[in-house]
Amino acid sequence: MQLWDNHMHCAFSGDSNTPPEVMIAAAKEKQLAGITFTDHLDWDYKEDPGLFDLDLATYQQQIRQLSQVFSEGSFTILCGLELGLQPHLVPKHQQLFNDYSFDYVIGSTHVVNGRDPYYPSFFDHRTSRQAYTEYYEAVYANLMAFDGFDALGHLDYIFRYGHHNNDPQDTYHGYSEIIDAILQAIIRKDIALEVNTGAFRCHMQEPNPGSIILKRYRELGGQLITIGADAHKPVHVGLGYDLLPNILRDCGFTEYVVYKNRIPYPHLIAI
Repeated sequence: MQLWDNHMHCAFSGDSNTPPEVMIAAAKEKQLAGITFTDHLDWDYKEDPGLFDLDLATYQQQIRQLSQVFSEGSFTILCGLELGLQPHLVPKHQQLFNDYSFDYVIGSTHVVNGRDPYYPSFFDHRTSRQAYTEYYEAVYANLMAFDGFDALGHLDYIFRYGHHNNDPQDTYHGYSEIIDAILQAIIRKDIALEVNTGAFRCHMQEPNPGSIILKRYRELGGQLITIGADAHKPVHVGLGYDLLPNILRDCGFTEYVVYKNRIPYPHLIAI
């Protein structure tokens, strides 16, 4: 079964040095149906200033040129964006979409009150519960401040880096009230929930978010999901896609969507 990988980074992202042509070759080798490049744009990233200040004009030009060259047959290349959300950036993000157009935009919370949970110092001098609660509250605050994106990225991202004191499979219980509020909000706003298999490269056994949250999303009436491996290297393109169809079906989903020109198109999850 051919799947799309709709979360992918290349050398345009500050945390990757892989040429986009190499990521495209990996996707073709793994017989994916298509890919969407979603390179990072995280303005005001205090951990490493300027690291994720994406050169938007060059990025769009080159990805679209590569799409013309390498899209063939049933294989398609789209140009998207992973937008790092922070409430004070709302005016800049609104202007961004007046100036540029994308096929697909992921809204992700990487920065929580100026700090990224990727770094161990985020967890210093407090309990894991306090750290996780602060993260989920930041996701909700970002969603309330700005909803001009297509999918909510890796909802339980923080568990990639701080789950050493918790069950990495249960990223819901203990935080159910705030997570339910997030899920209800994206359903109300017609924002998709991303299922991100990048969790597998971080020693988790399920995607971000895991089955508990995916089932709860479905129970609440959620239907829109997107899928992506969050690869920064070719070896991680389509990571975990051998497991993903069964995980999604077990959670009650029969299809995922691929955004093109910001419009969701359904794709069946074959049995």
